[in-house]
Amino acid sequence: MIGTIDAQGWLDGVRRAASPNCDARPPGMVVEVVIIHAISLPEGRYGGRDVERLFMNTLDTGAKGYADLRGLRVSAHVFIRRDGEVVQFVSFEDRAWHAGVSRCEGRERVNDFSVGIELEGTDHGPFEDAQYRSLQTVSEALMRHYPAITRERLYGHSEIAPGRKTDPGPFFDWARYRRALRSVGDGVSRGEG
Repeated sequence: MIGTIDAQGWLDGVRRAASPNCDARPPGMVVEVVIIHAISLPEGRYGGRDVERLFMNTLDTGAKGYADLRGLRVSAHVFIRRDGEVVQFVSFEDRAWHAGVSRCEGRERVNDFSVGIELEGTDHGPFEDAQYRSLQTVSEALMRHYPAITRERLYGHSEIAPGRKTDPGPFFDWARYRRALRSVGDGVSRGEG
């Protein structure tokens, strides 16, 4: 079961695979927002290990359909598989390379002050109940650990990189996600999305 975030920025109760695609946040930088992404490799196929291989720089980019990923160095803090399994690749205290060229709340360099969560999926279909449950649990842990993160500071990749990115796409149920989040410490629903 997913628990708390430890002093080093790692979630208890999840599988860890430390990605090399990260670095230190700028001194004094506070985690303030969460960015929701969607990814599958190959696109639309689920359950394999290619997303993990991409984040670990071990993906065979010579394989069919992956040539455009050659040399790409990306990661996310967390990847949530279709069955709800959570894999953490980067400590929340560090900067994962997930947002790319983007702007959030009037600021650039979004990786500096954000957490990136990748859901296994595409823009073309719904996400699984198990993914929403895990996303809720991870988000609530983040909100407890980083008080600057609120329900209003949860964004899609498409919102911070419009015209460049489309994920998590129209099938991601923002109202469901926000409604499910609880106030930190009191267990009361935080209202509708």
